[in-house]
Amino acid sequence: MFFPLAKALGNQNAELGAQRVFRLHPNQIANLLDEIWGSARRTPQIPDPSGEKDLVFFARFFDDTVLDALDLPTQPGDDPFFPTDGLDAFLAPSGVATTGSFEWSGRPNELFCPPLLWHHLAYAYVLESTGIVEIFAEVVRRLVVGETMGVLSPDSIAWLRATEQLFFRDLPTFSVASVLSQVRPFDRTNRRNAYWRMFGLDLAHAVPPLWAGSGPLSDWKDLTGPVNHDFRQKWSELLRQIWIGVENRANNSGANPTDPSYIALLSRALKDLLGNRRRGGALAREEFAYVTMLNWFHLTVDSDTSLIVDLQAQASSAADRLGALGQKVGITPALRSRELFDLAEPMSTLLRGIELGLFDTESTAATLFTGGTNIFRDVLDTINNWQSATGERVKESPARQLATAGGGQPLRVPVPAASPAAMAPLNGSAPASSLKG
Repeated sequence: MFFPLAKALGNQNAELGAQRVFRLHPNQIANLLDEIWGSARRTPQIPDPSGEKDLVFFARFFDDTVLDALDLPTQPGDDPFFPTDGLDAFLAPSGVATTGSFEWSGRPNELFCPPLLWHHLAYAYVLESTGIVEIFAEVVRRLVVGETMGVLSPDSIAWLRATEQLFFRDLPTFSVASVLSQVRPFDRTNRRNAYWRMFGLDLAHAVPPLWAGSGPLSDWKDLTGPVNHDFRQKWSELLRQIWIGVENRANNSGANPTDPSYIALLSRALKDLLGNRRRGGALAREEFAYVTMLNWFHLTVDSDTSLIVDLQAQASSAADRLGALGQKVGITPALRSRELFDLAEPMSTLLRGIELGLFDTESTAATLFTGGTNIFRDVLDTINNWQSATGERVKESPARQLATAGGGQPLRVPVPAASPAAMAPLNGSAPASSLKG
């Protein structure tokens, strides 16, 4: 959500736009988040691209009754004293009315990619697996209690104030993203709870000793109820089946093991699995709040912003900047941070499409492994980076893995040898992705 805002404020200049976002007053940002939530109901409709059904798809999972129940007392756009023209300008997908396309993070998408006002919860989970929250928590703590990290510029001071007030304290009581209270007062536990319920996946890295006493981290799973423990199994099998289709997409003779109907079946199974955790609007606000937090940190390290420059953490990639920040506070990011950064957005897009039922039929499922659509690029990025980040060879069948151990394509994607984020932990306390197989 902050990336489209930065793009609009910077007139296509990413670094300038990010700086202008960070200069906004925390109250402005908090109000903006509520407006974005309310704007979901005004998201343009996308016709069913398969042409098989007279249906439309929305870029949200919750119907108007859920949005209304959790929205502001006055709906955005209805109050003449609370205009939202500027908000609509940057939220509006480009050309939807005529071409059915839109832009997300500066990338034009067509056909099966619905407008995204905020990312899937998987985006937050994958990025938090890098250790980015714990690194920034320590960066903020050191900056507000002393001067051991140096002197900040005015732009960085604005970022520091906004970050502390938006993400390390309670938001205004009635904000849709305010998900802390006396009955769930610990944000680290709350985020892990959401990831566990939706994906059956926990963060592998332990809570740093400084914060270890800040919540009942030993028993937080006791009251979660149903958990999607088989998400990873179904998800990995889907990626494996899609890759079979990718390998055989130009196969015009001989046996072809591609099975679009099975891919559609897996897509429907995942849709139902995740949808069960969303019934009645469950995890709606949590997803919004946690995606917001991780998107803010992602924008901070996506370019050499003022904070990165002031802390002398400039680098050529988000993972390397995070690694440089981690070195300054004694926390090493997850070993595969680069792949996790590259995985977060395409995985979010793919899961959004799956939950919206965009791949429920053979014909639509086939678009996942055929070229010519933007979702195909996201699928390839997801497969490559999931395999590299988790160590799970989704490009090979289990039987083939046993027969060709050590052969075929390398397991990991190539990364620069000097990348701080690709280095082994220096002190054994680095966050490790729980995606690792």
